[in-house]
Amino acid sequence: MPPSPARKKVESYQDLQVWQKSMDLVLECYRVTQRFPSNEQFGLTAQLKRAAVSVPANIAEGFGRWHRKEFVRFLLTANGSLKGVETHLIISQRLGFLQKADLETTLGLSQEIGKMLASLRQKLSDRRE
Repeated sequence: MPPSPARKKVESYQDLQVWQKSMDLVLECYRVTQRFPSNEQFGLTAQLKRAAVSVPANIAEGFGRWHRKEFVRFLLTANGSLKGVETHLIISQRLGFLQKADLETTLGLSQEIGKMLASLRQKLSDRRE
């Protein structure tokens, strides 16, 4: 069996794949909301963008904390924001602001991020302080 590739040492939150994917989600949410009605600028559009930005922001903030338990707490907050993003996307599609294909793509990315957050939380929780 060939040796597994050496893992890159995580020196910054920007090295975390979950943070990178979350940033992709932010860009995707900004992209799809460009087609929303202008009267939604301060409603659903703003809420979706705010929730999307909250995901990588909480990952970054948690990474910067001193204790692993605090990082886990911020990952839980990021996951909560992620569920908010999913809900805003579904509402947007139901209102006819979002095409089904865009919904499926964006929800797929969100679900991938959710799995990554769960995995990272589990790894951090399994370690001792």
